[in-house]
Amino acid sequence: MSNNIKRRNFLRNSLLAAGGIVLAPNFISCSDSTDKLSSLIPKDLTNKNFNQGVASFDPTNSQVIIWTRYNTDKSSVKIVWQLAKDTDFKDIVRQGEVTTDTTRDYTLAIEIKDLDENLKLFYRFVNIDDKTSSPIGETLTFGNNTSEVKLAVASCSNYAAGYFNVYEAIKNSDADAVVHLGDYIYEYGEGTYGTFRNPEPAGEIISLDDYRTRYRQYRSEDQLKELHQKKPFICVWDDHEVTNDAYKDGAENHQADEGDYQIRKQNALQVYSEYLPNTTNLSDSSIIYRTLKLGSLVDLIMLDTRVVGRDKQLDYATYTSAAGFDTASFQADWLNPSRTILGQQQKDWLKNEMSNASSQWQIIGQQVLMGKMYIPAELLSAFGSSSFATVLGELVQIKARLLQNDPTLTDAEKARVTNVIPYNLDAWDGYFAEREEILSTFKDKKVIVLAGDTHNAWQTDLITATGEKVGIEVATSSVSSPGFESFVGVEGAAQLGTALKLLIDDLKFSNLSDRGYMKLTVNAGAVKTDWNYVDTITEKTFTTTTKNTLTI
Repeated sequence: MSNNIKRRNFLRNSLLAAGGIVLAPNFISCSDSTDKLSSLIPKDLTNKNFNQGVASFDPTNSQVIIWTRYNTDKSSVKIVWQLAKDTDFKDIVRQGEVTTDTTRDYTLAIEIKDLDENLKLFYRFVNIDDKTSSPIGETLTFGNNTSEVKLAVASCSNYAAGYFNVYEAIKNSDADAVVHLGDYIYEYGEGTYGTFRNPEPAGEIISLDDYRTRYRQYRSEDQLKELHQKKPFICVWDDHEVTNDAYKDGAENHQADEGDYQIRKQNALQVYSEYLPNTTNLSDSSIIYRTLKLGSLVDLIMLDTRVVGRDKQLDYATYTSAAGFDTASFQADWLNPSRTILGQQQKDWLKNEMSNASSQWQIIGQQVLMGKMYIPAELLSAFGSSSFATVLGELVQIKARLLQNDPTLTDAEKARVTNVIPYNLDAWDGYFAEREEILSTFKDKKVIVLAGDTHNAWQTDLITATGEKVGIEVATSSVSSPGFESFVGVEGAAQLGTALKLLIDDLKFSNLSDRGYMKLTVNAGAVKTDWNYVDTITEKTFTTTTKNTLTI
């Protein structure tokens, strides 16, 4: 056993003893474990027992993680891994042998360091004793002379809601890697949030075994399994990897009869690390935020805006009573400078990363909308009521007249569209002061913020409280989870999108009804974002269409 692996196991056991979050450690490779393994591999290999396929993660200029899971009833099993420049595995770049067992659900992740730049790589896993082999995976390293990087951006894949046609569309695209912004799984039980397919286990997932069963189902799904085999992923978690509307100390979808929330969170994050490994942080295994260098073009800064540091979300209902809305109390809490979505440690880290960022572009991958989505308070109050359409139409007419400097507008009419409040307190809108602090670090940088979570597509200018534009946010639709069309219908969602673009000052584009992904094409001079959509998630035959493009 190498010193790196010994150190990692010591850290894991220490954290377990201390009651902290325990994540499955990666196996680290800085050089060949042995040069004799190739000669030991049988010629007559059978492709079986690797039911969840293969995957790779966190590619950079010099390293990548390769992953698999072996299906066995043994307590432990030895697996040989190989990384090569060819599919016949004649030109081996690195290889080794590791043991996986029940403590990590028979998964294994090899973090392969000190690789050359600009490599197209192939990898596989072999059980010599069983004469079995995994499928052959494809991955890569970037390089300082990489002239273009193509990233597919995805979020919110609900197995119960429909087929993963979006994943298949990404597989068929020319994207180099997939940036997944979270809600990779959903925790709900059967018939709770989608009835198209049945999740496993049937109930809501809470225990360690529950989460493992759900991940095994997702990773056995052909469309997702094939995408993982073809393209490396760069992932962060959102709330549903634990449970809905999670924060550091609890969640909306966690009740007292479901046990201790911290135990549930530990179960969820341990299994996440078993199935979606990321570049290791030896000092704190619960840290998922990190920066990946993609050539000299991109500092890809991945954040955790959900689990580690987030204060509990505000709720308008807390400030509403028979006497009306308590504006003073709400504003005091909302504007509280100590209120955090990142936590102090991550915030300090992010500010340092932004200060030292040296690539052409700083692309920030994170979960929830950062742009200001302030809507008329009257409209938020009317949402879901029979008067919503009428109120929306009136507000759109008033805002249009205001933008045209209509002198006949009354003060009362102006107030209806200028009295605005955040529509989603679960997003950065609920953490006003910290957002301003972070936006200030974007100045003099070329910043693009990525977001998922909402199931809808958005483009928003990032504007400080003083009116300075410091970046652009592009948000992806979902893989399968429903958007606004589930509330107002497809036609209603289109009308709502048009209205919101007028009513929300910083919003430039939205799509509130289609399932899809974004593709970012990055070169030294520009970033092109294509919003791509599939026309169905209830049939396996589908077409993919680009409906909006932005070049920055």
